[in-house]
Amino acid sequence: MKERDSEKLKLLYERFRDVCLVEKEVWKELFMPRDVHGEGVRLTSIQDRYEVFIDNPEVEAVLEANIPLGAKALDAAIAEYKDAISFIKKG
Repeated sequence: MKERDSEKLKLLYERFRDVCLVEKEVWKELFMPRDVHGEGVRLTSIQDRYEVFIDNPEVEAVLEANIPLGAKALDAAIAEYKDAISFIKKG
């Protein structure tokens, strides 16, 4: 299921940026922590898994080129091309 919620997308773009910066490459899979409440206890070890789809290889190349330039440059590239980046929630 393609993620469409604007708040969730904002978090996914941030997570995508952070993972790309750590891994030093465009990452195609993300794990997002999910808050689950159960009998007065907050469980945060449950994660949702997302596949990252980039519609255009040129966009992927631009993102890749901005990784060594740091968070601000990668943020700008993601903002510029966010319509070409999709997050599909798995199972």
